[in-house]
Amino acid sequence: MSDTIFSKIIRREIPADIVYEDNDVLAFRDLNPQAPVHVLFIPRQPMPTLNDATAADAELLGKLLLAAAAYAKQEGFAEQGYRTVVNCNEDGGQTVFHLHVHLLAGRRLHWPPG
Repeated sequence: MSDTIFSKIIRREIPADIVYEDNDVLAFRDLNPQAPVHVLFIPRQPMPTLNDATAADAELLGKLLLAAAAYAKQEGFAEQGYRTVVNCNEDGGQTVFHLHVHLLAGRRLHWPPG
């Protein structure tokens, strides 16, 4: 896998506004926020896209979503609502090829998203 900006954030080579971390997941504020709250949850273990996940990654994928939900509850917007998004490959809007979950909140989110 190529070295991405997210890999550099994990290694602390690039600064980021980190809001959550554990042994498997790191979360930080998006530099180009699309909502008042826009946080990216990434696995420490590199995985380019959701297409690269296997059944063996089910626990890690669950940890990403559970970390996002825990953050939403901790920050007090879980009951009001939020959105989680995983973009996959270029046509899906993925620009950094290290799997990540976007957590968007802080305003009414419309559907369809784009």
